[in-house]
Parts: sequence; C-alpha cells; structure tokens
Amino acid sequence: MRAMCFAGAGQPLVGRELPTPEPGPHQVLVRVAACAVCRTDLHLVDGDLPDPKPGVVPGHEIVGTIAAVGAAVTERRVGERVGIPWLGWTCGSCAYCAAGRENLCDQARFTGYQLDGGFAELTVADERFCFPLPDRYDNEHAAPLLCAGLIGWRALAMTGDARSVGLYGFGAAAHIIAQVAVQLGRDVAAFTRPGDADGQAFARSLGCAWAGGSDEVPPHLLDAAIIFAPVGALVPVALRTVGKGGIVVCGGIHMSDIPSFPYADLWSERRLCSVANLTRADGVELLSLAERLDIRTTTTAFPLTAANEALDAVRGGSIEGAAVIVP
Repeated sequence: MRAMCFAGAGQPLVGRELPTPEPGPHQVLVRVAACAVCRTDLHLVDGDLPDPKPGVVPGHEIVGTIAAVGAAVTERRVGERVGIPWLGWTCGSCAYCAAGRENLCDQARFTGYQLDGGFAELTVADERFCFPLPDRYDNEHAAPLLCAGLIGWRALAMTGDARSVGLYGFGAAAHIIAQVAVQLGRDVAAFTRPGDADGQAFARSLGCAWAGGSDEVPPHLLDAAIIFAPVGALVPVALRTVGKGGIVVCGGIHMSDIPSFPYADLWSERRLCSVANLTRADGVELLSLAERLDIRTTTTAFPLTAANEALDAVRGGSIEGAAVIVP
C-alpha cells in the first residue's frame, strides 16, 4: 500500500510502499477514504511532540470502510464506514480509565503518533475506538469531525454554561465548534490573525456575532474563551477579554511558552485550563449533535502524494476550514 511516512523532525513526509497491515484480534483493517489534516500533524513533523513511532504514518481524522476484522472483533463488521480519532487505545484499568477520564490514561496510544494513521491507503485500528458516522456527511466532509470537531466539542464543554464564547484561531476546529455553539444559543466572537478580513468574513458567515483580529477587543467582556492557535502569548490576551468568573480553555496539544502576566489578569476567579485528547464519550456526544444540528464542514482536498503541500497550507493559514487527504 502507499503511505506518507514521518522521516524525522523538520523533514517533509516521505512516500513509501508498505506491506498491507494485518489486523490483530481486536482490530479492524480500514480502507482509508479521507483523512483530515490536524495541527497536531504539524507538531509531529516539526518535532514538537516527543518520541513518535519511528517512520509513523501520520493522520488521525480518518474515515474509511472496514475491509477485514480480527478474530475477536464483535462490534464492527466488514463493509461498515467508520471514523478513527486521535485516541487509539487505552489500558481500561487505571484510575483515569475507571473514572471515565480515559483521555488521561498514562498508557494511552494515539493514532498517527504511536500508531500508524490515515495518510495511507489502509490502516488498522482497535474496534473499540472506531465511531459509526452520520450518513448525512460524505467521506471528505466527515473527516474533520474526528478531531477538529471532537476537540472543539470537549473544549466548548469545558466552558460550562457560558453564554458568550470567544474563539482564538479560526481554523478547522473553530469553524466547526462555532456552528455548534451558535446553534446551541451561544454568542460567539471569532479572533483571527490580525488583518485576516477573509477569515473574519468566513466566521461571520457561520453565525459569529463578532469577528476581528486577535489584537482587537470584542464589544463586551466574554464569559469564556477557547484558544485553538498554538500561541502562548494569546493566553494573557484571552484572560483580559473574559469577565469575572470567566474561563480560558487551551485547546491544543502543544503551545509556545506563555509569557508572564500580572496576577490581576487572572484574579476575580478567572480560570485557565487545558484540554487533553478526547474520550469516546466526547465522540458519541459530538456525532449525535452532528445528526441533529446543521454543522457544515468546509474542506479542501489534497491527493495522498500532496500531503506535504496540505501541511504547508495548514501551517500558512491559507485553508478555509480543513485540509483533507483523499487517497
């Protein structure tokens, strides 16, 4: 099978012919139809994530059809369309797993990082960590739901009952979760790169009540803010846009260092927290919402051989919505 493989930190992905993977007892073999590109893939290629599997196949927003099943598979079937997310395996027995916080499992393994992912024609996955997908989405447009959507949903859930929410970094995750938040009755402010008039217009077209640059202030203080851009300098900026008792959620797996800021920016019971990975429950909740809400993903497709070009487009912010690899 053809695959694009990690060749080392700071190096472009390399195209290779790999043997067809064999599913283990609890695994399914999936023929990849689409795999969205996540900023985490950039962090892998750029060397921001430690100790990846040597030569790993990136990609963890996978949509495909099950081509074969392992001997002990009971939940999935050949011919079924499934989505494969970032969280690829957990131990199921540690204190975190037992408490329903499997996203924090110390033994967890992640798709496209420790486990081969979807920048390939075929991949294998644990059947327990595969999601049936809503029929209303075709393969390309379902793919961004598997991480951009899921992490966005987990981050939004962290904001509790906040009525006004700011989104810093209006890329793949924000363009999905803005629609969810608006349709759930939230007032959404979108913060783009300074001067990005097209991005701000895109945000307003999705229902955002206000859109401006990250160097601007919204018309009123917000109840919450979510930072999707991996820019630590946005943390004190976001804290100054939320009111008393507000929360700032950092939605990325990696972020540049957070600069020093005065305690007054945090005082009055403002909170700062991160979102780590996802749980299967997050997937069930988000995909259920996708069945009943009008959530539209905006995508740009790239062939498998153009995976490096797709990564560059995400890095440069030239993609409206999500980039998707279509083998």
